[in-house]
Amino acid sequence: MSTRIEHRRIAVLGAGFGGIGLAIKLREAGFDDLVLLERAAELGGTWQANTYPGAACDVPSHLYSYSFAPNPDWSRTYGRQGEILDYLRAVAAKHDVVRHIRFGTELVDARWNERTAVWDIETSRGKLTADYFISAAGIFAEAKYPSLPGLDTFAGKTFHSLHWDHDHDLSGERVAVIGTGASAVQFIPEIQPNVAALTVFQRSAPWIVPRLDRETVGLERLLLRRVPLVQKAIRGTWYSLIESFGLVGFVDNRFRHPYELLGRIQLRRQISDPELRARLTPDYMIGCKRAIFSDAYLPAVARDNVEVVTDPIAEVRPHSILTRAGTEIPVDTIIYGTGFESIPTAFERIIGRENLSIADLYHKQPQTYLGATIAGFPNFFCTLGPFGAAGNQSAIFMIESQIAYIVDALVTLRARGARRVEVRAAAQADFVEEMRRRSTETVWLTGGCQTYYTTPDGGNAGLYPSWSFEYRRRTARFDTDAFEVA
Repeated sequence: MSTRIEHRRIAVLGAGFGGIGLAIKLREAGFDDLVLLERAAELGGTWQANTYPGAACDVPSHLYSYSFAPNPDWSRTYGRQGEILDYLRAVAAKHDVVRHIRFGTELVDARWNERTAVWDIETSRGKLTADYFISAAGIFAEAKYPSLPGLDTFAGKTFHSLHWDHDHDLSGERVAVIGTGASAVQFIPEIQPNVAALTVFQRSAPWIVPRLDRETVGLERLLLRRVPLVQKAIRGTWYSLIESFGLVGFVDNRFRHPYELLGRIQLRRQISDPELRARLTPDYMIGCKRAIFSDAYLPAVARDNVEVVTDPIAEVRPHSILTRAGTEIPVDTIIYGTGFESIPTAFERIIGRENLSIADLYHKQPQTYLGATIAGFPNFFCTLGPFGAAGNQSAIFMIESQIAYIVDALVTLRARGARRVEVRAAAQADFVEEMRRRSTETVWLTGGCQTYYTTPDGGNAGLYPSWSFEYRRRTARFDTDAFEVA
């Protein structure tokens, strides 16, 4: 006797900002037969996963939130991990999203079935099929670890910032932090006062610019609750300020000078030691890699118990780290602040028409159409795909643009009685070529550094090389002519 496999109209991968926003807008459009597949035991995506000390957003809270769900009660200018997670929980509860989420459900395999015109999906909790499959999997979902000789011989404790070991007491320990990305810049000031010695291994100095974070006051929050237009004005102001980073990114890198001046003033104001200041001075253009907003990092690394090491690591030993210059540094705990894998494992498990995975395509060349769908993957959409993220705007703004596009596509297909949709290969090729052409003079490619913004061969790895309001216009309506619809 065969067991009937569950079927859903829409299956969504992930229950972070993208998945929750999709569920809300899909239900508003009349799509209630949907399921969100979430591998964690909690919603929130990156904000339930990253619990390291000091975890916070580097986009102001009034902008790093849904436009349709403003929150007048943010306690600070920049939301911290717990408060952002609470916000997502509240939004999901208010819009009755939680009943659609299947927690503890990891994607094992998802394949387009040309014969039945559905997605065959296998998860850690069983199988199902879906007419449409949407990936809202986060791009910062999996830890990236360094490859270092002797690392397996280290006798002390090691962990990545994404998998912070809260049971491990760092008090009085000799701690090594490998990496100086955004996460490390946040947790280093938190752990510095408690450790005996902190060695920060820096490959390249990040640009640090003033954060100007502050607590909000009760009167301010009352005003935002009573006069919503004030909150809209604040959101609009932050949008404009962050959008202005595009002047450096893709208009003309000479616009970088005022932003770099801010970084240099911050460095000179907070670091008095000329030798340390030289080590902490970036040797590339601001914007070439992610600039970091912080008022606490530079004072922390200037403390007597902290050393910033720029000499590369030669070898890890059972109780120490040896640099190439021959300096041996005693270490009890190693913390990796080395960022995230650029292609999540889930993308290796989503297989399209030609038996190729999304990861196969991305390794060949970052490619999507509008960052929201991929040729060769019928009835498939995604959020924050290549060229659907921006270096000059909040990820939530871009996600909302993609949600609007995806929902409009599904509404259009429903009205036509269509069962199958796929972006035309020619339309995608034209879009990818446009992105390549518009990226040639961007600071990400010409700024003198290599980061997850770029591919190994020096191309644009997936940032939209223009204004976010232009992207919003392009995704406002589903452009049927770019698709094969049947």
